[in-house]
Amino acid sequence: MADTSVQARIAKAKNDLERLKQQIQESRAKKKTGTMKDCTKGRPLKQLSAQPKMRRVLKGHFGKVYAMHWAGDSTQLVSASQDGKLIIWNGFTTNKVQAIPLRSSWVMTCAYEPTEGRLVACGGLDNLCSIYQLGQPQVMRATKELAAHDGYLSCCRFIDEQAIITSSGDSTCILWDVDRGEAKDHFNDHGGDVMSVSISPVDKNVFVSGSCDATAKLWDIRTSKCEQTFQGHESDINSVAFFPDGNAFGTGSDDSSCRLFDIRACSDINEFANDKILCGITSVSFSKSGRLLFAGYDDYNCYVWDCLGATGGTHVWQLAGHENRVSCLGVNQTGQALCTGSWDTLLKIWA
Repeated sequence: MADTSVQARIAKAKNDLERLKQQIQESRAKKKTGTMKDCTKGRPLKQLSAQPKMRRVLKGHFGKVYAMHWAGDSTQLVSASQDGKLIIWNGFTTNKVQAIPLRSSWVMTCAYEPTEGRLVACGGLDNLCSIYQLGQPQVMRATKELAAHDGYLSCCRFIDEQAIITSSGDSTCILWDVDRGEAKDHFNDHGGDVMSVSISPVDKNVFVSGSCDATAKLWDIRTSKCEQTFQGHESDINSVAFFPDGNAFGTGSDDSSCRLFDIRACSDINEFANDKILCGITSVSFSKSGRLLFAGYDDYNCYVWDCLGATGGTHVWQLAGHENRVSCLGVNQTGQALCTGSWDTLLKIWA
C-alpha cells in the first residue's frame, strides 16, 4: 500500500509539472503577437548606413588566429594564434606593440583587461588561464596560471584587474581572484561544454554563458546561481554577447542561426538565419547602438544582421575578406571599428 501511495504521488507531481510547463509555453506564445519588423516604423537600415569597408590588415601571425579581444581604449587589441603567440596590436597604425610567447600553442581564447589595460589572459587545451602583465620590455612568462578546470579553456573575460571569469569544456564556469590565483566560485548548471561567456555592460555581477547543451544561462555572482535558462537553439552555442543596454544578449550556434534573447521576457525575440547559409557561427558582437549584429561564420564570411529586421530575414551586409574560417570578431567600445580574425592567419579591421 505504501509503495502504491508513493507512486501515485510521483505520478501526480509529474502531471503537475507537465501542466505547468504547458502553461508557461502558452503564456510565452500569447506574448508573441508580432515581429520586430512590425514594431519598426522607420526607413530600412540600408538607407541609413553605408556598408563597413576593410580599413586595416594586421599581418604577423603564422598560424590560425583563434581569438581576439579589444582593449578598453578601443585602439589596442590582443590576438591569439596557434603559432604559439599572443600579439598586442595598435589597431589604428597596425603596429605590433608586443609579442608574447606561450607555453602551449593550443590556445583557444584571449582577453584584454578593460579598466586599466595592464593585463591580458589566454587559455586553451592546457586547461589553464594564463595571465600576463604588460608594460615590460619583454614578457616571457605568465605572472599567474589559474588551474582548477578539468577541461580545455574555451573563453575568459576580465571583470577588472582583480577578477576574471573562465568557461571550460568541463561544463563549468569559474570566477577567479587574480591576485591570489584562486578560484572564488564555481558555476555548474550546464550539461555540456561551456563555449563562451559575456559580462553585463551595466552590472559586473551578472554574466551570460553559452554551451554545447544548446542553452544559454544567466548567472549572478552574488548568489552563485543560474538565474535564468534560455532555450531555442537546436545545436551547440559557440558564442554569446551582451546587448549594449544589458537587457538582452545575442548568441551564435552550430544550427546556422543567431538569436536575440531578452532577459526581461526570458525568451528569444528575434532569430537571424538564412536558408542559403548552412554553416555554423563562431562569434557574435553588437554595434554600439545595438542595431546591428555582427556574426562570424565557417564559410569565411562575416554577415551583418539588422536586430529590428523580420525574424528569419535576410542579412543586411556580407563582409567577405577572409580566405578561411572567421574564428573571432569584436566591436571596440567606441563602436567605431569591427575586427575579424580568421584561420587565414590575418586580422582585419572594418569601419
